[in-house]
Amino acid sequence: MSAQPILGARAMVASALSAAADWLVEPADLATTSEPHGTSLTERPVVAVVGLAPRSGATTVARALGVELAARDPAGACAVTAGWGGGSVPLGLPASGRLARKLGAVAGARTKTCGRLCLVDCPDRAALAGALLYLAPLVLDVAEPGEASSAAALADEVVLVGTPPLEPALAAVMSESLTRVGPEPQILLNRALDDDGPWSGRASLELPESRLGAQLALAGREPRGELGRAVSALADRARRRP
Repeated sequence: MSAQPILGARAMVASALSAAADWLVEPADLATTSEPHGTSLTERPVVAVVGLAPRSGATTVARALGVELAARDPAGACAVTAGWGGGSVPLGLPASGRLARKLGAVAGARTKTCGRLCLVDCPDRAALAGALLYLAPLVLDVAEPGEASSAAALADEVVLVGTPPLEPALAAVMSESLTRVGPEPQILLNRALDDDGPWSGRASLELPESRLGAQLALAGREPRGELGRAVSALADRARRRP
């Protein structure tokens, strides 16, 4: 056989391999950088998580809920409002990194990735909610009770987080106040005990004490076990208001 047909055959094989490589690599790469067809028109929910007192665990609840919503969303990520100092934050997954880059255009927004989460420090929550409407779910971590009303007005769901030492009447008063500007809040008892005492029958959902689960949630990872199941039930109620 002459050299010319052999070279021609090798060229055809090389071309075929190159095309196969493009087919195998590029579509998979594109699939991780864009949403599936049609999902861009899906409006994502906004959930406000309000702590009834300092150290009630609202940040843990907000991030745990955010992780669950991210796992259910086509974008694979969720934005959670947060402030931070100079401490380190766990590395984010590719989906949260893409969301962080997209939110760079929001005025005043600073972002950090944390597992499935894109942590956002943004002074204009309304602008942030608008930017995320078709991108990813948004969880508002409300640390100051004075900010609860403005957060509730933006939210599709509101979660009030209390703990057993708190007076349950405080949750009732806050719930009645926030219902005037937003949806009726869900009352969540964090670090629930076997004997809830005055909280018995006052909370719509209870989360058990779980240090490992809390650490995973704060790192943007799915909490496991009973805590994970409780957070999943909470996420089931997070729906975009009509």
